[in-house]
Amino acid sequence: MNVSELLRLLQTEHDETATRAGNLREQIERLTNPLAETEARLAELAATRKVIDCLTPPEGRNRPRGDRHRDPDQRIVTTFNDHPEKALRVHDLHHHLGLPTDEPSINVTRSRLGRLLRQGLLEQPGRGRCQKRT
Repeated sequence: MNVSELLRLLQTEHDETATRAGNLREQIERLTNPLAETEARLAELAATRKVIDCLTPPEGRNRPRGDRHRDPDQRIVTTFNDHPEKALRVHDLHHHLGLPTDEPSINVTRSRLGRLLRQGLLEQPGRGRCQKRT
């Protein structure tokens, strides 16, 4: 291969690459405006959601779905409503609800049970046991 043939091949590859780069630039230009419009719409939606969240009272806001995300007191009451004849200990309640059994978590639940007992939603048939009020 001589130098002039090498230069011709190099020029051909240069031209093809320049054409490809031009095509890519055109694609970028065609997508730039729709991308900017879409990003602006996303910003509008985020701002709208923020305003609605600020104006909506906490109880009206959407809560995450799923049992684990409900109000803990409500989960406890529901458990006792589902098993009205059972007297449960705190550890049994934690196992039933899938809650951690470390001492701080147990103490929080004991406090919640005490509040529910004082409110008259539960009764205490024996020491350390609670059940639905009959």
